[in-house]
Amino acid sequence: MSIPQHVTKAHATGNDFVVYLDSDGTFEPTEDEVRFLADRHFGIGGDGLIRLAHPRDVSDLSAEQVADCEAQGAEWFMDYRNADGSLAEMCGNGTRAITLFAQRHGLFDGDTFRLGTRAGVKTLTSLGDVPGLGRDVFRVEMGAWKRGELDGYEVTIPGTDGSARGTFVDMGNPHVVAVVEDAFSSLPNVESLDLVAKPVVAPAIESDQNVEFVRVDEIGEATGVGEATMRVNERGCGETLSCGTGLCATAVTLRAKTDVDHWMITVRGGTLRVDVTDTDVTLTGSATLVGDITLLGV
Repeated sequence: MSIPQHVTKAHATGNDFVVYLDSDGTFEPTEDEVRFLADRHFGIGGDGLIRLAHPRDVSDLSAEQVADCEAQGAEWFMDYRNADGSLAEMCGNGTRAITLFAQRHGLFDGDTFRLGTRAGVKTLTSLGDVPGLGRDVFRVEMGAWKRGELDGYEVTIPGTDGSARGTFVDMGNPHVVAVVEDAFSSLPNVESLDLVAKPVVAPAIESDQNVEFVRVDEIGEATGVGEATMRVNERGCGETLSCGTGLCATAVTLRAKTDVDHWMITVRGGTLRVDVTDTDVTLTGSATLVGDITLLGV
């Protein structure tokens, strides 16, 4: 086995992971090992696996990516794998979970952590406990976003009548955000959607994508903060309780539709804040370390 004997279960607003520290670069997992650990019946269970390693020890990174991490002061890299074993470019919730893990292991001083990802270096700030968002809250500078044509796609769910219009957003990984319960959607309300089936996006996008379904609940005229409810089907693992990059893609789409920059978005795992500017997105939410696990027979 190329995984360590001791791992940790963590989650960030219900988006859960198996995480471990690989200081020496000796525990790069195979696809089969990721699938085993992420299996909710035969393994530990999780939406993905995160190995915290030095950038030089992540085999799929180019020399340029390693150099970029070093130049930006990112000593540690989030080697994230989807539950099916595939590599992932980015996971916003995963950055918070692994940063809390790094903090508890004393891997950085102060309140700021620079973390390498396949979507570039991200800066996380520890905010402690925040009313309305929970304990061990981190603010993540998610970086630049790119949006396609507003409502440029049709989104359907196999076995469910109706459709909605979707907007493509690139957050380092691909998303299509569909607003439901509006004049352009004939899908059921967001709580009733059957997201066991993988949504279909037309016209097809070349790479597989995450698909978010969102409802605008309220926009505070005095505060300038919108409230929304979201569910997500993530590529590589199906529906999850939360998706950090999906929350950011959702806020980007809602901003384009409403001109509101700040959003409190509720997912099945909790509530997070997303702030959007013309150039980048910031995601704020909690993280939790559930427990340490000793693998038998490893």
